[in-house]
Amino acid sequence: MTATGQAAGPAEPIRAPEALRKKLAKIGLHCEADLLVHLPLRYEDETRITPVAAAPWGEAVQVEVVVTHCEVQFRPRRQMVVKAVDDSGELTLRFFSFYPSQQAALSEGSRIRAFGEVRGGFFGAEMVHPRFRKIAEGDPLPTEMTPVYPSTAGVANSALQKLIGKALVGADLADTLPEDIRQRLKLPGLARSLHFLHRPPPGTDVDTLHARNHPAWRRVKFDEVLAQQLSLRRAYLARREQGAPVLIARDDLGARLLDNLPFGLTGAQLRAMAEIAGDLAQPYPMQRLLQGDVGAGKTIVAALAACQAISAGWQAAFMAPTEILAEQHYLKLRDWLAPLGVRVAWLSGSLKAKAKREQIAAAAADAQLVVGTHALIQDGVDFARLGLAIVDEQHRFGVAQRLALRKKGNNPHQLMMSATPIPRTLAMSYYADLDVTVLDELPPGRTPIKTRLVADTRRADVVGFVRKLVDEGRQAYWVCPLIEESEALQLQTAQETYEQLLLDLPALTVGLVHGRLKADEKQAVMAAFAAGEIDVLVATTVIEVGVDVPNASLMVIEHAERFGLSQLHQLRGRVGRGPYESSCVLIYAGPLGEIARQRLKIIYEHTDGFEIARQDLQIRGPGEFVGSRQSGVPLLRYADLELDADLVEMARQVAEEMLTEHLPLAEKHLQRWLGSREELLKS
Repeated sequence: MTATGQAAGPAEPIRAPEALRKKLAKIGLHCEADLLVHLPLRYEDETRITPVAAAPWGEAVQVEVVVTHCEVQFRPRRQMVVKAVDDSGELTLRFFSFYPSQQAALSEGSRIRAFGEVRGGFFGAEMVHPRFRKIAEGDPLPTEMTPVYPSTAGVANSALQKLIGKALVGADLADTLPEDIRQRLKLPGLARSLHFLHRPPPGTDVDTLHARNHPAWRRVKFDEVLAQQLSLRRAYLARREQGAPVLIARDDLGARLLDNLPFGLTGAQLRAMAEIAGDLAQPYPMQRLLQGDVGAGKTIVAALAACQAISAGWQAAFMAPTEILAEQHYLKLRDWLAPLGVRVAWLSGSLKAKAKREQIAAAAADAQLVVGTHALIQDGVDFARLGLAIVDEQHRFGVAQRLALRKKGNNPHQLMMSATPIPRTLAMSYYADLDVTVLDELPPGRTPIKTRLVADTRRADVVGFVRKLVDEGRQAYWVCPLIEESEALQLQTAQETYEQLLLDLPALTVGLVHGRLKADEKQAVMAAFAAGEIDVLVATTVIEVGVDVPNASLMVIEHAERFGLSQLHQLRGRVGRGPYESSCVLIYAGPLGEIARQRLKIIYEHTDGFEIARQDLQIRGPGEFVGSRQSGVPLLRYADLELDADLVEMARQVAEEMLTEHLPLAEKHLQRWLGSREELLKS
């Protein structure tokens, strides 16, 4: 309670010394309300004593013992060794770092309670670095389990326990979930749930708490997901209040593009285009994520969206994260649109000064489509009338970078694209502020890719396979994770591989491309490979996305165990783009760790990018999928997107209901769960 007798306000600073408050801020604890939702990582049962002789090895227990001997030893390393006994036997306590005060507390004859994991040592049972406290005989045991909280250096668990205990007394824990909704969802009250999780009563099943499937945990996880949904939904609705260019086509540019294409659109592409066309015609900015598996045909959908903007008298910008990918897009879009009279400009950091000035001038004057890298958002680059911003591989750009592109125009529409499929639960949570379109259909003619796992001891077999394939008129990629020798990782490098393949395949033309080449050098190598002048292209992951060479039917990935699933899937998708049978050979070095083994098993067994992404989410969690959106999206601390998918569904519906019918409660809920951490998305 405050001095006036009122419950502490939601943003009241933590009542602690300044030095401690600074340390607490490192773990996101800024105010009293933050303490209330800072929940335990685990619980330790100090409500009972285990006899030394009955302590199971490998389990954490509490013993009550009397110290019989304490000494500091210096061999084999400095340590404090304590001998202690109870009525059942002797236990050794071992400390490798300690203070004089601890040594004094463990003097001969001291009665202590020690909590830790019992192990088998050379001299029998021992505990290494147990938590202990000095007691008097007959001191009562705690009646509640001891919560162990996430912490940081310099903040003891006992200090957090005290701070949180004080915060719970008189805290405003009035439920922010309307009673009718709570009853409908069959969730317990918040106050009861938080008190239970911070102070579990005697007899509580610890396994249920640690598994986080107790009803109290379910309520907390729902509230956390609901706060995220409220924040993102509010950001989504706020953008609806902003004005944007109304892009309605005035001519048949899009239809003429379709007529000139040597292929037709899939049903998924037609549906995506209809959704995007509807968005572009609205007076508020489109924020749509177009996602699809490798080769699903996102680029032509983006091109048609650009046509609509251009036909409406506005400009479109197309930004990609790497020069190779951006140039691939530029060449393809120029080939499609320039014959239709569209003025296409190209802007990258590697352009010569004169060419760059000309392209910047074109963007500010008569260019209708400007394609480029981060160079598009540099100071001095202005657009005459930017109506649509397209961002490819959007997760590789930061929030600030995407916002910078939008600021180049008068609140233009934005289409973000990703060839990394996003699992449904992730899309419903971290991307809930966006409209999401999925291309779930591959164009006809894509040939299935056979995936093979090969130990690095059989490299000669792979080289022979490459030789045979090139003799049949095909081409191959050989991808390596590093450019030059690393003593730390000892991996096969692109440079080494290139030199070795020159020796192994003297009759073939071998090329090399990596991120450290100058832009014109990379362009020359890629152009030669696309023209069939290079048989085998050794590369780093600069070719992960955007490269389209139909005659390349083999992808060899060196040290595949070092790549993430998304990268492996993207690289595999560089082949199978022509009418030829295609293969992806994953060379791995043993012994494999458990996660590497899981990854290779998944990529070997599955070709569906969405299933691969779903399983990848289980292995890695959402962090890498979300990427730079983390700076603008409230992250989940307690809910698990796979295990708690039903809560995400429920929270989406409740967020809509609360923002419409219970706005004050929604605001209070956001303050309680996000507080100073909430950042409305600006991207």
